Amino acid sequence: MRPLSAKGIRTRARLIDAAKTVFERDGFLEARIADIAQTAKIALGTFYHYFDSKEEIFREVARAQEELLTAPTEHSAAGSDSVWERIRRSNRRYLERYRDEAAIIGVIEQVSRYDPPVNEARMATMKHYVTRAERAIIRMQKEGAADHRLDPSFAADALGAMTARFAELWLVQNFRDYDFDEAVEQLTILWANALGVRPEPPRS
Repeated sequence: MRPLSAKGIRTRARLIDAAKTVFERDGFLEARIADIAQTAKIALGTFYHYFDSKEEIFREVARAQEELLTAPTEHSAAGSDSVWERIRRSNRRYLERYRDEAAIIGVIEQVSRYDPPVNEARMATMKHYVTRAERAIIRMQKEGAADHRLDPSFAADALGAMTARFAELWLVQNFRDYDFDEAVEQLTILWANALGVRPEPPRS
């Protein structure tokens, strides 16, 4: 990609933001480059200075979205949290991010089925989550908190796929309407039970 001036960087970012808005509203197939340029408040010809096609800018939107989903967050007292609280916090963070960007995630999910670069970005996000889950499961096993018979990689892949599919059915496909806090709690119970974590002590 050719070097960009500070103004060019801002224009390119504005185009990506505008494209996200248009793709969320119209979907990938119905979205038009003219609408993206209009939403970004730039001339149509200017679009082609930064992107060659609708497909190229969509891949940028997808890449930015995947980076947002996997961005680290700050939390306090993690070392003193119980295993249940660690699982609960991780599920809440994932579902919050998925919920907040469900519209564009739904479009990305559709396009990923036939566009290899977009699918690669989705797989990178999934790998990020399952790798982190695998490390957490290994730590739980070392602490004696999780079933030592479990293969951490297998458990992380299976539970991660369950969580991702649940989020898509609920937040994108609107398969059922769940209370958010209850969804977090039910996923936490499923994870803890599957990992063989001892029942949570009553909360004070």
